[in-house]
Amino acid sequence: MELRHLRYFAAVAETCHFGKAAERLLIAQPALSQAIRNLESELGASLFSRTTRHVSLTPAGEFLHERTRQLLAYVDDSVRGIEEIASGRTGVVRVGMVGTAAFSHLPRIASLVKQALPQVTLEIQADMLTPDQCDSLRSGAIDLAVLRPPAIGDGISLRVLEVEPLILAAPTAHPLADAADVALEDLRATPFIGYGARDSAVNQAVMRAFRTVDFAPFRTHEAPGTAVLLALVAAGLGVALVPASARAVPLAGVVFRDVREGGSVELALGWRQDDPNPVVASVLSILVADKELAELASSFVPEGTP
Repeated sequence: MELRHLRYFAAVAETCHFGKAAERLLIAQPALSQAIRNLESELGASLFSRTTRHVSLTPAGEFLHERTRQLLAYVDDSVRGIEEIASGRTGVVRVGMVGTAAFSHLPRIASLVKQALPQVTLEIQADMLTPDQCDSLRSGAIDLAVLRPPAIGDGISLRVLEVEPLILAAPTAHPLADAADVALEDLRATPFIGYGARDSAVNQAVMRAFRTVDFAPFRTHEAPGTAVLLALVAAGLGVALVPASARAVPLAGVVFRDVREGGSVELALGWRQDDPNPVVASVLSILVADKELAELASSFVPEGTP
């Protein structure tokens, strides 16, 4: 049984007229009549009662008509779904993000995708450090990454979104909490909290900044991500240098202060160079073309944030 024969049958069943059905199908009426006879022969049942003036469905034809409607609707829906997937208009894209980007860039990213690709679902994995995101990109666990360059390992392309200054995160009771701004020299004897990952891009930027003043910070605690790092700061265990977008993280007990010549760190969009998924390509093309993404983190400061 061929799918086209079921479409022929459905056209005759809906019109109860071989001539009108042939016109709809753009085929000759004799060819249509022969196809229906072949279908009836294959099924071993008459599907239509025919007279010179009237065509109607037999009980077997009524049963097949109901099943054919369901089957053709399913087939047509499947074809549309395949076309949308192949064109990159539907599917799931898994996005990894460094901690602060979930606050500073995720709202814009989600809004862009929703407007341009409403059938695409984003699955977000937040507070991932850059080394973990690079490993996840290569393994296929995530499709896109918002990370801190440089990328760790091969096979990853980057598009820099912005360069953020490093700022001080300090407990509200810390002596520097009331300072208008801070110099690196002011942190010489202060307990310091850093990221635990050896390849952390923020850690590397922090160490580059401290090398300019010829001392290393007195590091007492490490954190697996930004949320934990700021929680340790709020607990009074030390201070930290963090990207300026950390101001977007609402946490009681932490104040943020600018740091003179405190260095900077990049934020970038990353993806697998050989990714064949068309929906990933569609999302990527939207994000890299949007200029607002390059301005969000440094400008996002919630009202009332110190």
